[in-house]
Amino acid sequence: MELRQLRSFVRVVELNSMGRAAVELGLATSTLSQQISMLESELCTRLLQRRPTGVYPTDAGLDFWHQAQVILKQVDIAASVAQKGRLSGQVTVGMTGSTATMLALPFVQAMRESYPTVNVRLIEGLTSNLQVMLNSRQLDLAVVFGGIEAKRWSVIPLAEERLFIIGRPNLAGWPACSNTDGIRLSAIEQLPLILPGPGHALRSLVDEGFRTDGATPNVILEIDGAHTLMRAVRAGVGASVQPGSLLSSQAGFPSFGYGKDDDLAVIPVAGSRMARKCFLVSLSDDELSPAGLAARVMLTRMARKFAEQGIWLGATTSICPP
Repeated sequence: MELRQLRSFVRVVELNSMGRAAVELGLATSTLSQQISMLESELCTRLLQRRPTGVYPTDAGLDFWHQAQVILKQVDIAASVAQKGRLSGQVTVGMTGSTATMLALPFVQAMRESYPTVNVRLIEGLTSNLQVMLNSRQLDLAVVFGGIEAKRWSVIPLAEERLFIIGRPNLAGWPACSNTDGIRLSAIEQLPLILPGPGHALRSLVDEGFRTDGATPNVILEIDGAHTLMRAVRAGVGASVQPGSLLSSQAGFPSFGYGKDDDLAVIPVAGSRMARKCFLVSLSDDELSPAGLAARVMLTRMARKFAEQGIWLGATTSICPP
């Protein structure tokens, strides 16, 4: 008796159809029928019977089906335990500050739960710095923004992230906006802004947006650290143009106090170019360790889930392959 025979039998009973089960299992109907016949011959009893409405288990088949489910569940548990035991060592993951605010803690906790013997090391930095570290093999994988030259890297699209104007509504120059689609950057030309310094990918995107609108940003302070920048915004020093990840949080994962508790106002930035593409870049599959591969799958699923469920504010998975 083989496990594939048990899985085939269980699926036929669940679907009450030999044909539908064959399609789901990727088998020809004749092959699936042969598997069931061999199983019945080995057990010396009839397990299935055909009726006008489909295929149903006999009394013996129903008893066997219950036991087969228990066996298959135990096999899956054993495989999971073996996999967790096999995955060990360390994986080093890089994230930008804004992405780490949203993804870092959920990712680390998910890895600890699924792969307790894998040591995860997180490094925050600018996209440009993370790419350099990946090139020098200081990182196994990194979440970065902007155009990526694949070369010897593996590149997985995660999401496209919209930008928002964030600040206190009583700030001088704060725009009145009732348009849910957002406003253009030219409408906040007089608004005092706190932005990352030159060379930061987000700053380049914002500066280009102002130039496109024929306007000049009123930058009063430059801070590269996302956490410190948002503390200044919360204190009312100025507003900022930032991605939604800085305001995003999952239930149980704090967003460092950003949002309604601080009476911050949030307005989407209009314009098709005022968004940034997010990618998960890693060493090639040949170079990535089993722990690195597991972390890559975990991070990809988590980021896309957050975008699809609205946890990642302003993010969509439109750039991801179907």
